[in-house]
Amino acid sequence: MPRPCRAARGPGSTHHCLWKYITVAVTLILLSFFLQEKNEERLKYSLLLEEKKKILGQLNQEQIGSEIKNRLEAFKDMQKTSPLLRHAKYKFLAGAPPREKSEKWQAGIELLTVGVSSAQQPHGSRLRNTLRPLFQASSGPEPECIVVLASLSDSDHEWLSQTAANISDLFRAHTEAQQLLTVRGRLGGPPVPGGLHNASHSSPCGAPYSRQKADYALLMHFAANLSESFLMLEDWVHCVPRSISTVYWALSAWKELPWVTLEFSSLSFSGKVSHSSDLPRLTSFFLLFHKDTPTHLLLSEFRLLLAQNVPVRFGSSAVYHMGNDSVLENTCFPAEKGKVFGERDNVTASVRTDMVTVLNDVPQYAYTLNKESFATLSPVKGNHLTVVLEKPQKVIRIEVLTGSGKQRQYKVEQGQVELGYGPLEDFKGCARYMLLGPMVAGHLDQMVSYEEGSVEELSCIRLLVLAPQESWLLIRQIKAWITEDEEEES
Repeated sequence: MPRPCRAARGPGSTHHCLWKYITVAVTLILLSFFLQEKNEERLKYSLLLEEKKKILGQLNQEQIGSEIKNRLEAFKDMQKTSPLLRHAKYKFLAGAPPREKSEKWQAGIELLTVGVSSAQQPHGSRLRNTLRPLFQASSGPEPECIVVLASLSDSDHEWLSQTAANISDLFRAHTEAQQLLTVRGRLGGPPVPGGLHNASHSSPCGAPYSRQKADYALLMHFAANLSESFLMLEDWVHCVPRSISTVYWALSAWKELPWVTLEFSSLSFSGKVSHSSDLPRLTSFFLLFHKDTPTHLLLSEFRLLLAQNVPVRFGSSAVYHMGNDSVLENTCFPAEKGKVFGERDNVTASVRTDMVTVLNDVPQYAYTLNKESFATLSPVKGNHLTVVLEKPQKVIRIEVLTGSGKQRQYKVEQGQVELGYGPLEDFKGCARYMLLGPMVAGHLDQMVSYEEGSVEELSCIRLLVLAPQESWLLIRQIKAWITEDEEEES
């Protein structure tokens, strides 16, 4: 510190003393700025380090983490269509391109392409066993807006011709109605360094995984311009009755909501629906990871890359596995069993609503384990019925059913189900809500997913009315399935 200036003897010494104080003040100010900058740099470095750790943690996933870390930037920079697909060649084996449906799509009518890839198997083709229940699973007006695309992936010309002829004979009506199209595709263009053509595989499943990626890349590349949405199936799955109708109406309900993948099955690959506009990127993503990466893991990672952090999975599976034909298939593509749920749990809870209560109905009827239901008249936009759990629970599945009879008379016309967190005092509701899903024809049956590492449990289930309706509304049942620690461990 400078010594205090003595009494000024003249203008010069006063000026000198003043400059000494100014110099010290400036030095202190600069020093404080320097220290502040260092602190900010340290903070930024710390935040950057945490962010890097977080990103690396997300990317460091089983079997694909190392490849994704090395290839993520390349994926971002890739053109929409892989070079292998830009020169892909297709041959029509049965049916013709659905031009009329393309016109309907351009007119704004919802369309769905169901894609199935099939190859020759030791015990014959499985394709017809998949196609038959697939067409039986669609009824009513939906088939007019759906096209099934079957892609045969084999180099045996005799098998290709015989399979195409069998499909044409068995499904002639669907082929002539442009509801079924059978093609054979081949990748083209020069080999990509380290790509599918010259990939070396470190496991017995490497070659089957590469073939599956190439086959489905060809299938999706062809399907990209056929419709708005794409449902992926394997040729060893069986569709349950009315499953395609279920998918169709769910897509209509989700039309204005953000999503990347909708899952209509607990199977790891089949039953996934994507936007057709995302298919070019998804095919490029498949061809980018050519080695021993299972294809279904890429599907999950693709959803995460496009910022859908939790899966949207419906409670009832639309398809299930029929079994494999070979030892290698059992090893690389093991048969999967759909999750079986027991009776609903419906733990203790109170039910709140701001809807009009009529007759002797009470809101609690909508949640009780009997045939009682809650009826109200002329609900308006913003009305709700909320189940407030006595204590937070890890709910794994929710089903909400409105309306009566097969025609669902008095169902909620427009509504959605929300998940509530942060219970308020006196069981009045929850502090915040997030969307689970829209009501589809008066019904919702959906799995509840949690982000990895999340420990927060559910406190409220809210049915929210989105538009006024001049009729009765009958809320028949709200079901909740709860997982327990023992079930999680098993």
